[in-house]
Order: sequence, then structure tokens, then C-alpha cells
Amino acid sequence: MSGPDSGDERTDDTGEPHRHDPSETRSDGPDEPGSGASDQPGVDRDSRADRSVVQHGGSGSESDDVSIEDDGVVRWFFKTDDDSVVLVRDVLSSVAIVAVIGLLLFGISGVWPPLVAVESGSMEPNMEVGDLIFVVADDRFVGDGATGDTGVVTHEDGEDHEKFGMAGDVVVFEPNGQAHQTPVIHRAHFWVEEGENWVDTKAEPEYVDGASCDQLQTCPAAHDGFVTKGDANPYYDQYQRGGANTDVVQPDWITGKASFRIPWLGYVRLTFDSILGGVLAPQPGLETVAGATGTETPLSNVGAVGTGAAGLAATGAGAAMAAGRRRQ
Repeated sequence: MSGPDSGDERTDDTGEPHRHDPSETRSDGPDEPGSGASDQPGVDRDSRADRSVVQHGGSGSESDDVSIEDDGVVRWFFKTDDDSVVLVRDVLSSVAIVAVIGLLLFGISGVWPPLVAVESGSMEPNMEVGDLIFVVADDRFVGDGATGDTGVVTHEDGEDHEKFGMAGDVVVFEPNGQAHQTPVIHRAHFWVEEGENWVDTKAEPEYVDGASCDQLQTCPAAHDGFVTKGDANPYYDQYQRGGANTDVVQPDWITGKASFRIPWLGYVRLTFDSILGGVLAPQPGLETVAGATGTETPLSNVGAVGTGAAGLAATGAGAAMAAGRRRQ
């Protein structure tokens, strides 16, 4: 006959047997199951808390960790979140974008600056005040019927070559070949040879106000070149009361051909020039020339335009500000 199981009964101080209830558990030990001391056996509570702090509080960005000493100036400059450095990076990025656009436009046009901002109405309605004009070298995008090796198609020969609403190329040139004068942007009407009486051979009588060759200082032609005119002007530029007050335009005086226009964008450049009082490019004064009768007569609608690599923050305002000026 076996005795009572020692694990089933206990004897209390009174000597009475007491049966042990297996469901009873100790709650005073730090390592007892269910005591809440640890969800997983063998895991220290403090070490888990430390890891939690590392995971949730130590997740700084890479830019917080960079320094000149550890990463060098270049990597630090591009990675740091310092406000002053970020501002410098933004400015340099904008300048770089404008420079790339300018170089691209120069590569296409072959001239610098490749943009002109129209300042007056001598080419209206085909060019309006505030238009931004893209200009190319005269030997690029040459149309059929170009005069000699100039790359310029005249109004007279440009039946199949229309530019800005009329036949013939619109050219940018320096009046009388003088680089200090504000350049002009007008249409090339016809080519003349040295010594030619172009008033009688090619000119439209109304564009010289019915004058004869001996009444014009530019006739007979002193050299080969183009007779030019603003589309909105009543007379040729080579007539004393014409718009540009210039002799017959030699090919060497031409700095480019107008290719296409962007309406309104030129106002950016013109506004900056107005605000700065002509610092970027001085405004031309009102010029006068001797008319056919010897009297002083104001020039007919002589305009100016700004040139540069605007658009480029419109394209860009920076590009438009870089624009210089052309006279019409």
C-alpha cells in the first residue's frame, strides 16, 4: 500500500494534511511566468528599451551626419541641409540651367545673343512691341533664292520664302556698319550693285516719296548691298526720311536673320531696362536727318529691341534679361 503523494498533500502547522492545488502559482518571484516581467524568456527588459530608443529616436537623415571633416567639402556641399548652403545650391542650379539653355540656343543660332526684344513698332503688325525674336546667323536655314553667298533672301526674290507675314528675310544690321550704334531689325527688300541707280531700277516710287536718284544721298549706290525697310515705315531706310538713316547695307553689317517670335516675352527684358534707366543698354535719343528739301525731319519710327538669352526664365527671365537691343 503506497503512501500519499508528497506532491499532492502537504501538512500545515496544525498537523492536518493539506492538498496542493496545482493552479496555485507564486507571484513574488521576478522570473515567474505571467508575472509581466518579460514577454519572452531570457530577454532583458532594459536592453529591449535601449533598442527601442535606437530604432525610434536614432533614425537621422544622411544629411545630418555629413561633415566637412569626414566627407570633404564637395560631398558636404551637396548633402548638407544647412539653409545658407541650400540657398547657394538653388542659385547655382538656376544659373546653370540658364547657361545650358543659352549655350543650346547659341549652338542652334550661331550668333550671340540669339534673342532680341522688340521695342518699337516699325515692323508691325508682323513684329509687335514686346515680342522676343529668335535670331540666327545669315548662313543658317537659307531659303531658295538667296542673294549670292549672303544667305539672305530679299523681298524682291522671296516669293516662295515668307518670313513674318511677307516675302523675304528680316535682317539685323548695324547702321552704316557702326558697331556703337543700336542695331536695326528690318526687311531686306532688294540687292543693288555698286554705282547702280537703284531708285530708277528697283525702288517703289512711294517708298522714296517720288524722289529721283540725285535727290538721295545713297544713290547711286556707293557699294554692293541691300536696300531695307521696316514693314510699318513709309520709306526705305536709305531714303533721308527713312527709319534707320543708313546707307545701302553691306553683307558684313548684317549680324543675323530673324527666325521666329515669342509674343510678350520681350517685355521682361524691356521692363528691366526701364527700371534700371538704360544701364543694361542705353536708350537711343531722338535722331534727326536732313530731308530731301534740306529741312530737319524726325526719323520715321526708329525703334529698338533688347537681345539676349532670355526666355531663358521664362524660357527664363534670366534669358530675357540677357537680351541686348536692336533698333527698328
